Amino acid sequence: MLSRRRFCRMSAALAAAAFVRPAWALPPSLPGAREAAPSPRLDAAQSRAIRAWILRIAHEQIRRGPTPRWTHRDCAGLVRFAVAEAFAEHDARWRRAMDIGGRLPPDAVPEETRKMLRHRWRLPGGGEGAYVNAIGIVQENSVPLGKDARLARPADLLFFDQGDAQHLMLWTGRGVIYHNGAPPRPDDHGLRALSFAALLQWRDTRWRPEAANPNFAGVFSLAFLTQ
Repeated sequence: MLSRRRFCRMSAALAAAAFVRPAWALPPSLPGAREAAPSPRLDAAQSRAIRAWILRIAHEQIRRGPTPRWTHRDCAGLVRFAVAEAFAEHDARWRRAMDIGGRLPPDAVPEETRKMLRHRWRLPGGGEGAYVNAIGIVQENSVPLGKDARLARPADLLFFDQGDAQHLMLWTGRGVIYHNGAPPRPDDHGLRALSFAALLQWRDTRWRPEAANPNFAGVFSLAFLTQ
């Protein structure tokens, strides 16, 4: 998936270039672009349920391997997929298709709201769509919380900007889940789960979620969630 030149690629081969500019320093709406209508905001109980669903779906991709239902596999694709399936109707057919069983989070969001939010992302150029990249997720669809990773709540996002590559990680409460953006291989589906302690000791310091790291843009919460 491309954005600017290469998008969502986490690799040691990335040049150790200085931070170029914040990812959100993109042009605002294009002249004449259609503005998106305001999106609904979940209340506290609904937000807790959706956070739990997002993480359950992401964890299942790690545990069982990526489901064929997830087609755009990179860092932003994991977020979009987990959000879409969190807002899906979790009936028996869905559970079979996702191969998910056992104890599940509650379905606390009304059907009308679920349908409205399931594939609804604000686009950087204006309007709405089912597809948005990492920059669009943080720029148009998230609320910045700051550069202190301790502010993150489960299902919040850690965002990194290397200038020509951007990357999202899902915060689990104790660590992160992410897709490294690499093409799939028979022995590697690209998904990773790391503890926060391991992330802070990452050999390539550009990927450490520390306030002093200029490549760490900060913590972001999806805009439809109540903080």
